[in-house]
Amino acid sequence: MTTNVQASARAAQKTTTLPPALILIAGWLIPGAGHFLLKKWIRGLLLFVSIVAMFGIGLALKGKVYGPNTAELLDMLNFAGDLGAGLLYVLARVFDLGQAAVQIAVADYGTKFIVVAGLLNIIAAVDAHSLATGRKAS
Repeated sequence: MTTNVQASARAAQKTTTLPPALILIAGWLIPGAGHFLLKKWIRGLLLFVSIVAMFGIGLALKGKVYGPNTAELLDMLNFAGDLGAGLLYVLARVFDLGQAAVQIAVADYGTKFIVVAGLLNIIAAVDAHSLATGRKAS
């Protein structure tokens, strides 16, 4: 339960007039964008560089980018992780990147890099949302 003191403290901590849902969606589509909208420049830049680098390294290691597939549970989980990368995932699918079958161990590491980049992006977007709503101080 939220007390009146907690509610007023949350309202005072809000750092933007933008809707928190917009910050969440922007942070999901473009890594670090939610933090940029909140004027958290360094945090946003670090998130952008690290997530894009992880996704790029995964592609360079010939990792697989999963599409929607209901055949196997692990494929669905990998797809959910990949989809977390937002527009990076869309660009990879549009340009047919990461479509080769995984044949070597290095490619499996690449696949994990891509999935972890997506999951990290989801965490970053939720963090930006928490900052926007005042649930997190900074």
